[in-house]
Amino acid sequence: MSDSNLTIAIVGATGAVGAVALKLLAERSYPAGDIVAMASSRSVGKKLPYMGTELTVIEATPDAFQAVDVAFISASAAVSRALAPEAVKRGVLVIDDGSAFRMEADVPLVVPEVNGADVEWHRGIISIPNCTTTPLAMTLAALRGAARVTRVTVATYQAVSGTGAAAVRELDLQSGDVLAGRPVKVEEYPHQIAFNVLPQVDSFDDDGYTGEEHKMINETRKILHDQDIAISPTCVRVPVPVTHSEAVQVEFDRHVDAKEATRLLSSFPGITVMDDPQASVYPMPIHATGRDEVFVGRIREDVSHPNGLALWIACDNLRKGAALNALQIMDEAVRRNCVKPGQPVVGSD
Repeated sequence: MSDSNLTIAIVGATGAVGAVALKLLAERSYPAGDIVAMASSRSVGKKLPYMGTELTVIEATPDAFQAVDVAFISASAAVSRALAPEAVKRGVLVIDDGSAFRMEADVPLVVPEVNGADVEWHRGIISIPNCTTTPLAMTLAALRGAARVTRVTVATYQAVSGTGAAAVRELDLQSGDVLAGRPVKVEEYPHQIAFNVLPQVDSFDDDGYTGEEHKMINETRKILHDQDIAISPTCVRVPVPVTHSEAVQVEFDRHVDAKEATRLLSSFPGITVMDDPQASVYPMPIHATGRDEVFVGRIREDVSHPNGLALWIACDNLRKGAALNALQIMDEAVRRNCVKPGQPVVGSD
């Protein structure tokens, strides 16, 4: 089996991640006739340009999955919970971009470079991690080749596209208003995002951490199959359209020098080391946007801890953080013969 004979549905095809998924499929010259663009009833009939032709958006309903093999869902958790089980009943492998199923015990949470074998035990749904979790998990997986990771402290610098296309438009509008001296309209965030940073991504829980921060903790542990890693994140929204960045401090059970860490990161699939600080060479959103790799730089030994490292990450949140990871999960399932088009998945009822 190959991915070229699969019928793929994209639920949320009119959104930011859906648009990138279509772009990635076009880069593969995937046949337009094998793609089903789905969205809510508001977008029915909309035409999406694709490889010199157009895809017509249909409403995402249970029966729309009847002739589909693989479905990428990038919508709200409520939409995922409503549609994913219905798609599975119709023999569809669902690759879900939302938070609805990530921490379910019987749903694999997969970054193929880290835990690709987990696709083998899916029961119809495979989840994609949060777009901040993926680059962190890949980086830690590489560094575990040197020593056991015991503790991680991470601060994120998250682009507004992580919220959606409306937030990108709001950043553009607010930036123009600020520069023109006009009043700023705030809708997508609690405060103005243009020329500002917000130390809040998602709502706060009773412990003072946000939902986004809890996602990073729980998802990273699940992907790495290690519940003992201590992780403390602070998630921050910044006025950048695309690409999340992260400042990471990692503690190990023994000393790991920067050269060893650089060697491990450089040889890990999907990671590109960009690290020459004396020449002002380090990852930035302008480098990572539109690219598939996780970029790592500023690799140095932590002066505050004998067994610590500090480093910096940049990763396109719409590509590797979402749409690309979904395609790679599909590829992994195909390679491991875990997709059975047209056949109900065992245990889906």
